[in-house]
Amino acid sequence: MSVPNIVTSRLLLRSWRESDFEPHIRWEADPRVNEFLPFLNAPRTEEASREQIARFLGHPVEKLQEWAKTWLRQETDNSYHGWAVEVPGIADVIGGVWLGGDANGAADLIPPSIGIHWRFASQYWGKGYATEAAQAVLKYGFTTLGLNEICSMSALGHKRSFALMERIRLRYVKDFEFPSLPQGHPLRPYAFYTLKRGDWSG
Repeated sequence: MSVPNIVTSRLLLRSWRESDFEPHIRWEADPRVNEFLPFLNAPRTEEASREQIARFLGHPVEKLQEWAKTWLRQETDNSYHGWAVEVPGIADVIGGVWLGGDANGAADLIPPSIGIHWRFASQYWGKGYATEAAQAVLKYGFTTLGLNEICSMSALGHKRSFALMERIRLRYVKDFEFPSLPQGHPLRPYAFYTLKRGDWSG
């Protein structure tokens, strides 16, 4: 899906490009990034992550370009509004923010609403970039798209994610068990947060 550029004080939120594919793969293989994301099916140790990246970069350039084209089609042809996050003059892409989705298989357990999601390379954590980008996407959702409610959710142990939700004024609603994960899985307990347009401060 084509998205408009969003400019904040430090960031440019823009459409994804083929050149974003390699850095995207690098941060999704980072065990700090994928620790609470079982749906990535990525290894969660530094050694395994380095091996994964080495295998990836060991493929011919033509193969990497083919994968990049496929990945870009998937990013732009789905129902999500998705932005690559760039820091002009510092980094071409540091992460992404997405708006949309169907609650990732948990729709029967939580109220219907559009979700906001984010993922950033770990070397850019702690600088306020994710908060700045998420606030800009909330504004787009409420003012441009006219959404009445935007939600987010995460595994209960993901303290960074919950801290960000609270910084952008989302409010805790309930805990639930994520249905697509087996009983006893450490990431099965989730929490659901939401923000209604009437409570959004702009």
